[in-house]
Amino acid sequence: MSDEDKDYALTGGEELEEIEAPALPYQPQFPEGEKLGIGLIGTGGITEQHLTAYKKYGLDVRVLCNRTLEKAEAKRDEFYPGAEVTSDPDEVLKRDDIAVVDITYHPDLRAEWIEKALKAGKHVLSQKPFVLDLKVGEKLVATAAENDRLLAVNQNGRWAPYVRYSQLAIDAGLIGQVQSININVSWDHQWVKDTPFETIHHLLLYDFAIHWIDMTCCFMGRPAKAAHAMLTRSAGQKVAPPLLASAQLAFEGGIASLHFDGSSPIEASETIEIVGTKGRIRCSGKPCEAHDLQLITTEGIARPQLEGKWMPDGFGGTMGELLCAIDQGRQPYHSGAHNLESLKAAFALIQSADSGRKVSVGEARKVGKNCQPKD
Repeated sequence: MSDEDKDYALTGGEELEEIEAPALPYQPQFPEGEKLGIGLIGTGGITEQHLTAYKKYGLDVRVLCNRTLEKAEAKRDEFYPGAEVTSDPDEVLKRDDIAVVDITYHPDLRAEWIEKALKAGKHVLSQKPFVLDLKVGEKLVATAAENDRLLAVNQNGRWAPYVRYSQLAIDAGLIGQVQSININVSWDHQWVKDTPFETIHHLLLYDFAIHWIDMTCCFMGRPAKAAHAMLTRSAGQKVAPPLLASAQLAFEGGIASLHFDGSSPIEASETIEIVGTKGRIRCSGKPCEAHDLQLITTEGIARPQLEGKWMPDGFGGTMGELLCAIDQGRQPYHSGAHNLESLKAAFALIQSADSGRKVSVGEARKVGKNCQPKD
């Protein structure tokens, strides 16, 4: 280094003092007053988390529906012994005492029943990923508006304690405008061996990473512009879908990088770093439990002590926000229209991984069979 370059340095490494963490309402919120009747359409495995959360927060689940009645009865007996059961989803939609339906069907059935529920005058919480085709999603959003009903998507990761706290800190302007995001998740996903999940080629980018893609779009607070992704098999994996993925999303004035290693046999971990124009947020820990959170600003470093878990509290958060939106006469934070922006980014990343090129967000309008289990 020449004498002229002797002042060259990486700046921003000043030590900061510890400060008290801001009190932010990151835990699930619910309206006061009379509880609305909830109907659950579909009682598959994931609904254990739905029902655990609803029971924890005292929500009024009145009917459970599954085409195999015995499955609905089993969930009823475990979580809501006083609820009714049926094998006919139309029976749920006919009931005047049901204001909200939680639809957990797989995507090939989901859109049909979301539309039926909205036209029957029900508010809807849809399982994620919302739709396989953006045109279908846009139609459902329009149907909700035409029938004066609310449509929300169960992007429950938004209410994981560390995610929700980070989002509220961003929304409060504590780190300024977000300009870069780095996310790294490593875990062992080879439990899918010999299950229907193993037949989904885009198991990572569609079924799993959709949570972190959604988080990224929410943290940035503006639409993604371009996407690039790579997908490959890891050296040691023993299941069919590629378990390594790297994804980049470009935004106006910002960029995000996401890395997923689904064949990491030791010490699963998740790290998130969000850099803004006035500060940053760091989260680390086990996947879905990254509670070691630091909020770093010019005032110092705050380390909030977070309580709760993504599962089941994230599921309580999604239903709670929908119920609050109904009570307050507004659109929910996780509305179908809002979630379409995340799906646009996810679809673009999938198309990029398939084509090997950068893709403009919005160009990919649907996903194909490589995002669904094989028959």
